[in-house]
Amino acid sequence: MKIKLNPRENIKKRYVFIENADKESTEKVVLDYLGILGWAKAKPSFVNEAGKVILAVDRKMINDVIAALELGKIKVSRVSGTLKGLSKNL
Repeated sequence: MKIKLNPRENIKKRYVFIENADKESTEKVVLDYLGILGWAKAKPSFVNEAGKVILAVDRKMINDVIAALELGKIKVSRVSGTLKGLSKNL
């Protein structure tokens, strides 16, 4: 049986495609710049997509996560609201 959530409880995510980085380095950079509280607010999760690093982040914290990645010298290629839209132009 699937639990039904209220619409306000659903997490609206944005997907970030990251070039030339792995999961561990991405996680370390975001934790260094945002801290544990920022990491918890962003609710990040990594999506497995054919050897590419795609990070799913809460839409309210997307600017903070992108800023942390850029400060850590990790290039963000594209941001999209859906995985299909993200993989269209890659």
